[in-house]
Amino acid sequence: LLDELDGYYASGLPIERPNSMNNYGIIVNAIGMRPAIDRLQAAVLHPLAALLYPEQAEGGFTSHHSFMVKYKAGQDLGLDMHTDDSDVTVNVCLGKDFRGAALTVCGDSRSPSHRQFYASYSHERGRALLHLGSRRHGADDIASGERNNLIVWNQNARYRASPGYVNRQPYLREAAPPDKRCLSYTHDRDFGDFTAYPPGLEEFRGRGWCPPAFACYDSMAPALKKDEL
Repeated sequence: LLDELDGYYASGLPIERPNSMNNYGIIVNAIGMRPAIDRLQAAVLHPLAALLYPEQAEGGFTSHHSFMVKYKAGQDLGLDMHTDDSDVTVNVCLGKDFRGAALTVCGDSRSPSHRQFYASYSHERGRALLHLGSRRHGADDIASGERNNLIVWNQNARYRASPGYVNRQPYLREAAPPDKRCLSYTHDRDFGDFTAYPPGLEEFRGRGWCPPAFACYDSMAPALKKDEL
């Protein structure tokens, strides 16, 4: 797969960004690989997801957004905390050689522990991680080398139409201040209260939305607790 992608990169053909956050990578569905991912989803990914996340996988996945991401010096080093437009995400490490670039995993969207640390996952070539798309996570900066991962955002229209769909659930009040490892400079209104903005990203100050005013933890700065609507 990496050889195929390297060949496409070298061809000079148009390359569409994989998503709104990654600058380097490619949408594999757009370069003729959708049928292969369709088969992978039906034969491998859905059976695994049905064991781990039966509610989200019930009845089978109905679509997917599949793409490669790439991290290396001089390009994307890591990725800010976020959730996915996915019901179940599959993240497969394909190499190449690298150090660092672990995945930091935090709480579930809309839960009191949304921004609390859960685990750090170290990628290894040939290994895959499955997680709910609603789980907050981010890629730590790569220390050296190059990491390429295949990401499959599995989506289930039946689940999204059901009463249990995560985005239909109430947004619960945060139980405590966030863990610094789970902060997002893109999304979090209180990022600057806990740490400095990364170089060149000060523009995000004042642009965040999380947590909503009604879901603030008790000690959040009064100015940020105000309803901004």
